[in-house]
Amino acid sequence: MILENDETSLFRHSWSLYDALAEMNYMHHREIYACVAELLNEIHQRGPWTMLDLGCGNARFLAPCLVSTTPKHYIGIDLSPPALEEARHRFLANLPSHELHCENMLTYMETARPHAEVIFSSFAVHHLSLDEKRRLFLACAKALQPEGQMILVDVAREENQNRESYLQGYLGTMRSQWTRVAPQDLDAACAHVQDFDFPETLSTLRGIAQEAGFTSFDLKAGHGAHKVIVMHA
Repeated sequence: MILENDETSLFRHSWSLYDALAEMNYMHHREIYACVAELLNEIHQRGPWTMLDLGCGNARFLAPCLVSTTPKHYIGIDLSPPALEEARHRFLANLPSHELHCENMLTYMETARPHAEVIFSSFAVHHLSLDEKRRLFLACAKALQPEGQMILVDVAREENQNRESYLQGYLGTMRSQWTRVAPQDLDAACAHVQDFDFPETLSTLRGIAQEAGFTSFDLKAGHGAHKVIVMHA
């Protein structure tokens, strides 16, 4: 996902850097998307389905999950034109039916009022304020078809951990363990996390999900701060 007025964002200036970081698996993309693939396979076996991908970026890591579980229609929302172009011409080119919108995901959900069996979002929601998260969850709950589900991949704070403590730990891990990243690139990544990451605790996310009308909130996988959560309509 790209944020408006986010001049330091990795996603505005270097998709190749973000892809490289993910390929190094520092954020557990391999394990996370293996879990996502299993979830989508279960959905696919129940019949035709549509997907909304909020903060889709170039869809590099989701696209392989859709090869054998192809939705009847895919809608991707992101604010980065270069990422969307890469998604359109490279990673999503073989999907039989898809559309991409260069728009703020919250604005899109509240104004377009789409409907889908599956809403997916990966490492995007934590950029929103708490009030924006509430609004997004509410719009998503309204958008889901009966028995639909939202698959949320994101970071979360530990219970009773404030943002400052979370950032201290996460940035410390980046500095000490992301050893294959060039110093200038690591500085850019750390600046992005410091300035634009506002993760909630799982209990807070569960609470706003319940407020929005979701009937369940299930943690499917956890790799440190990186979580896979499924919420049902």
